[in-house]
Amino acid sequence: MHEEHDCCAPVGRAALIGGAVGHVGAAATAGTAHSGHRIPQATVPAQTFLMGDALGDAKWGDGETPVHPVSLDAFEIDTTSVTNDDFARFVEATGYRTEAESFGYSAVFHLAFAGADDDVLGQPPQTPWWLGVRGADWRHPGGPASSVDELGDHPVVHVSWNDAVAYCDWAGRALPTEAQWEAASRGGLEGARYPWGDDLRDPSATDDLWRVNIWQGVFPTENTLDDGFLTTAPVRSFGPNAYGLWQTVGNVWEWCADAWSATTYASDAEAGTVHAPTGPSADTPDAPRLMRGGSYLCHDSYCNRYRNAARSSNTPDSSMGNAGFRTVSRV
Repeated sequence: MHEEHDCCAPVGRAALIGGAVGHVGAAATAGTAHSGHRIPQATVPAQTFLMGDALGDAKWGDGETPVHPVSLDAFEIDTTSVTNDDFARFVEATGYRTEAESFGYSAVFHLAFAGADDDVLGQPPQTPWWLGVRGADWRHPGGPASSVDELGDHPVVHVSWNDAVAYCDWAGRALPTEAQWEAASRGGLEGARYPWGDDLRDPSATDDLWRVNIWQGVFPTENTLDDGFLTTAPVRSFGPNAYGLWQTVGNVWEWCADAWSATTYASDAEAGTVHAPTGPSADTPDAPRLMRGGSYLCHDSYCNRYRNAARSSNTPDSSMGNAGFRTVSRV
């Protein structure tokens, strides 16, 4: 991941322990549609929409501009992120072992850590709120002393891009392209900042309810929990957008199929209306991959990426306690 993205997630897996790591291959899975994928689907209609940040919110280097027209065919997308229960069915059916499990550690936010002191293997100096924790994985999101026993309807986390692709192969699904993801998140609201409009809070509301799971308070030391959650929320929280999708922004980052480039939009804009873009080619298997939507750690004092147009990335073997995924129908 690039430096301007450091606030959102640790910079690749090696940063967590202060050294290089070897490659761990993912277990092979079947590539046919599987009935174990039970998430309800929303139909995103065929459309041409304006992709990118039209409101001046983008962070330098994120590549959210220029705004440019993109056309897409209709597709089906999960109404929620893949949950712990969903992922457990995949693991039970295949015996799959995630990269966090294979490497033996993953990235945990410091206030969510649950383990012994010697379970902390490293702490990136640029992002000290992230800990490299031995025994942190999708079953133990806070570390070895935590579990998902009561979190079946929360998004699965500590899954790498490679893990998400393995799930998709088993389910006969695919990760969304970032164009598909943005069109789905917008819910037909052209140019809107959020899935529900341009205002973070409802200016007419009298109950002060939040619409999204992000950080409230002083990052990274004090979360006032105004939205009710320190880390993940159940996937059906806060209400769906106009297409019926829940929590495309906030809660957890969602992996997309595309490789990362800060110049993708500039290239696409030169071509006019682009049909079904898939991003730049990945030069190597380790090329950074797109993440969309922000997470429960986002706060406007340092990271406003809980928006429809916001982009970030990480290496495909990276895993962390605030990143998951949802899937789309294969073409």
